[in-house]
Amino acid sequence: MADQHTGSSPGSAALEDTPLMRELSRDHARRRQLEDAEFAVPEETRVITVANQKGGVGKTSSTVNLAAALAMGGLQVLVIDVDPQGNASTALGIEHHAEVPSMYEVLVESVPMAEVIQEVPEVENLLCAPATINLSGAEIELVSLVARENRLRGAINDYLSWREEQGLSRIDYVLIDCPPSLGLLTVNALVGAREVLIPIQAEYYALEGLSLLLNNVELLRQHLNPELVVSSILLTMYDARTRLAAQVAQDVRDHFPEQTLATTIPRSVRISEAPSYGQTVLTYDPGSSGALAYRAAAHELTVRPTRPLT
Repeated sequence: MADQHTGSSPGSAALEDTPLMRELSRDHARRRQLEDAEFAVPEETRVITVANQKGGVGKTSSTVNLAAALAMGGLQVLVIDVDPQGNASTALGIEHHAEVPSMYEVLVESVPMAEVIQEVPEVENLLCAPATINLSGAEIELVSLVARENRLRGAINDYLSWREEQGLSRIDYVLIDCPPSLGLLTVNALVGAREVLIPIQAEYYALEGLSLLLNNVELLRQHLNPELVVSSILLTMYDARTRLAAQVAQDVRDHFPEQTLATTIPRSVRISEAPSYGQTVLTYDPGSSGALAYRAAAHELTVRPTRPLT
């Protein structure tokens, strides 16, 4: 007859220590924490550019999912897409074919941002200024314009002032998604923000390119935007089953202890699938590990003291 005893056996203890069981218990703990979590309203609008000059690190995923999580937490959020690929616009279910008024018209033709912003259909309190393929030519067209590096900053300031004049609620967070290269679009994104959030993939060579990005941020601080700081680093595509991920995470925390968020974003099929349905992972699969992780990271972003890397 099978053993009916209910105490923990060596087998069950071993089971509890598997990566799957650790993930399930972490997700359960996160659900409980997030049930009562209050998302702190910032004292003033926080403008954050999500940047990494290394591609494929979860930059756009982090932009749209953090934005959705902040909006679901009751905050007013605007995503500005200045990547010609328009992946952030796609993930938010926003129309962005070539005929749609977009950030191209804002940056090159000085159209007010209020005229291109759309409401995100799946998420209340979330707005998006989309990118279209037209932006791919903006790098060249911006070169000849006056104050070419400051055009996005001016457009954001004008839009925030316009909302105040119209008696609309204040935007709490502006998240800017930019290309993974340092052209004029990315420079505009960094000059238009006060903070930089850097997603870092928890894999070999994770810190590669980071020093270049930090050097460029420092150059921009000196010449164009003295207020710019690296305020947050987010570990993405974290695979808890590998020693390498744990080692990379430790290296990043050792180098940037004050800026690295405690929350890591797991490697997740759900996060990858969601954009093909025009959704963030928070609406596509709200109970998934990826959705819970982004909600936890967004909450952490709102409540942790900002200790900028300057």
